[in-house]
Amino acid sequence: MLTFRICKLFDGCVITLRSKHVLLTSNKPVVSRTLASRMAQDYFKRDLPDFYVQVIPALSDNFMYLVVDNATKESAVVDPVNPDKVLEVVEREGTRLTTVLTTHHHWDHAGGNMELVTKHPGLTVCGGDERIGALTKPLKHNNEFKLGTLTVRALATPCHTTGHICYYVGSGNGQSKAVFTGDTLFVGGCGKFFEGTAEQMYTALITVLGSLPKETAVFCGHEYTVNNLLYGQLVEPLNQHIKDKLDWAKELRKKGLPTVPSSIEQEFNFNPFMRVDNLTVQEHAGKVADPISTMAFLREEKNSFKAPPV
Repeated sequence: MLTFRICKLFDGCVITLRSKHVLLTSNKPVVSRTLASRMAQDYFKRDLPDFYVQVIPALSDNFMYLVVDNATKESAVVDPVNPDKVLEVVEREGTRLTTVLTTHHHWDHAGGNMELVTKHPGLTVCGGDERIGALTKPLKHNNEFKLGTLTVRALATPCHTTGHICYYVGSGNGQSKAVFTGDTLFVGGCGKFFEGTAEQMYTALITVLGSLPKETAVFCGHEYTVNNLLYGQLVEPLNQHIKDKLDWAKELRKKGLPTVPSSIEQEFNFNPFMRVDNLTVQEHAGKVADPISTMAFLREEKNSFKAPPV
C-alpha cells in the first residue's frame, strides 16, 4: 500500500493519500478541491518502514526529493533545483541534511547545486558526470555509501546523458527500497536519448532497473505520467493496466496531486519502454523479436506524439 501525507496544514487539516492508487482521507468529514489544490503546491510524504521521502515539486513539472533515515534523521536531497524550497522543508522536518544526490547535469536537476552548497556548507555532492556543479563525490556503477543506517547504491544508466546515475536506497533489513531515476525512467515512460542509444536505454531499463526487487518504489524526475500513459494506449490499446493507471493519474492531476511513486512491478505492466520484450509492443513497432529496434522505434514515435485533449 502506498501512503502519502501532505505535510503542510491548512485549517487544521492533514490529508493522507493511500491505496493501490490513491484515496483522499482526512480528519475532517469533507476535503474541498480548493483545499487539496492549495496543499498540492507544498510537499508530500511517502512513508517506508525505515525511511521516508518528501516529494517536493519544483519548476513546472520537476520533482525534488528529500530522503530521511528514520533512525538517525540524516537526509539527502535528490536534484535540488530550488535550494530555498529544499532548505525550508529540511527546517520543517528537523532533519540533518548531509548529501546531494544528482542524477545528471541538466540545469533543471543540477542547476541548484552551487547555490545550495553556499547556503548550506559542508554537503557531499554526488554524481556521475564532471559537468555537475559543486561535485565532490564522483560515482561509478555500483558504488555504495551510507546515509545514516541506509545504503545508497549508484546505478549507472547512460543514455539520456552519458553520466546519468539512478540512486537505489535500501535499509539493512531489506524492508524499505526506493530508486530515484531522474530522467531515465518515468511513470509510464523514459527519457530522450540525448547522449545515448536504444541499446543503452534497454540496458538501463531492463537490465539495471528491471533487476531491482519488484516492490521497489520508483521516484522519477518529472510529472509526465498522463502524457506517457496516453502514448502507452496508442502502443497497447487493449492493455487494462494502462487504462486503469491513466484514469487514476487524470484524477490526481485534476486535484494538483503528484503521481509518484510507482513501482518496478507496475512499470513492467504499463510502461511500453519497459515492455519492449512483449510481443504486442514489438508488433506495434513492426519489430517482432527485436527489443532494441522496438525501443528505438518507440522513442522516435514518442518524440513526435501529440496527446489528445484530456
